[in-house]
Amino acid sequence: MHQRKPSVCSTSTDSSDDYSGESSALNVSAATEMASFQRKGPKARVLSAEEEEKLQRDQALVSDFKQQKLEKEAQKNWDLFYKRNSTNFFKDRHWTTREFEELRSCREYEGQKLTMLEAGCGVGNCLFPLLEEDLNIFAYACDFSPRAVDYVKQNPLYNSERCKVFQCDLTRDDLLDHVPPESVDAVTLIFVLSAVHPEKMHLVLQNIYKVLKPGRSVLFRDYGLYDHAMLRFKAGSKLGENFYVRQDGTRSYFFTDEYLAQLFVNAGYEEMLNEYVFRETVNKKEGLCVPRVFLQSKFRKPQKDLDSATMGLCYQAGDFASP
Repeated sequence: MHQRKPSVCSTSTDSSDDYSGESSALNVSAATEMASFQRKGPKARVLSAEEEEKLQRDQALVSDFKQQKLEKEAQKNWDLFYKRNSTNFFKDRHWTTREFEELRSCREYEGQKLTMLEAGCGVGNCLFPLLEEDLNIFAYACDFSPRAVDYVKQNPLYNSERCKVFQCDLTRDDLLDHVPPESVDAVTLIFVLSAVHPEKMHLVLQNIYKVLKPGRSVLFRDYGLYDHAMLRFKAGSKLGENFYVRQDGTRSYFFTDEYLAQLFVNAGYEEMLNEYVFRETVNKKEGLCVPRVFLQSKFRKPQKDLDSATMGLCYQAGDFASP
């Protein structure tokens, strides 16, 4: 297992991923009681005394009734989010290929077509920069929100010969209905898993596993423990350990490296990279500099699965190029 070290990035004014707007059947605390991996190396960000006091003070959980209602209405709340914000909320993510060399390096020869899946594509802020940058990518892309999917299809850059987008609840809908088994070279899971209830996160990883080629990886980036967005939540927003609800009903989980590694390994993946990324976001207008904490990770589907019975079911992306 790889040891992790903190990655300290330069100060940035990019706050596009700082989305922190102000059930008894779904027990969050039970989901966080996984056995913890032993870590050697730096841990999550150290809190100030004031921040520690705030988190200790805000321990009251949202009622079971409201938690069940939030789970039931999760898709509606994300659809309303995109209705309010259209395609204007998040900035395009041009850093993806820089941060995830896997998107370039997994080709065996120059010009080889790369098939990827963007799980949780939103309105295409990651998808379209990748398609523009690399003409040899074919992308499957899906999102929980039907409205987000519609925005992707309406984008002038959308081309059904290079991209297939579809609506999908990754915790329930089978990806194999849209993507051939073991046909994908890379999966991006960027600021997506944090929006899923902790008890259902493993279902997302199992679903993705079915379409990923053996020896290929899931490229992950999401909120880390004690990110500024976590510390901004007001009292009455806590759903469970490291799990919060925003004022608009959308939810966010803040990962530790141990918890994330356990989720992936339990779903059959191998841990390749799993490290905290520390950044500072500057608001020059208000004179603020706030700490951001993310987890950036890579988890691989074991190569040994090449001997599985499904190996012969792999298809070329072009066979599924059109909806």
